[in-house]
Amino acid sequence: MGTDPTTDIDPSAAAGIGIVGTIIYLAFIVFGVVVFWKTFAKAGQPGWAAIIPFYNIYVWLKVAGRPGWWIILMLIPIVNVIIALIVSMDISKSFGKDSVFGVVGLWLFSIIGYAILAFGGAQYRGPAALVGQQGAYRG
Repeated sequence: MGTDPTTDIDPSAAAGIGIVGTIIYLAFIVFGVVVFWKTFAKAGQPGWAAIIPFYNIYVWLKVAGRPGWWIILMLIPIVNVIIALIVSMDISKSFGKDSVFGVVGLWLFSIIGYAILAFGGAQYRGPAALVGQQGAYRG
């Protein structure tokens, strides 16, 4: 019985690929934290909220002007996709961008869209979801 040449992988090459993949993964994580930190800071929220699980979603909802209890909706499969779309459009409007930027930039290609908000000239104009609501309905 011979060995199958298509499955022979040099262990050192596999380790190298794993290390490079891990470094790239960590770079994306760090970049994402920096982007959200800067975006939260632009919106007048604490930047450090970007590194606290669940609290970062709460702050993200507050920047958009959505009630804090929506974090429960973010835990429900399929519903969370719809909520993320709605909040992305609200965040886009909160920074003076249109809904198309919210869908394409913040929802589909979020790391790029939030980097544009964080490092670009967009200014936070207040929570867009609260515009036109009566005070009793602001959660």
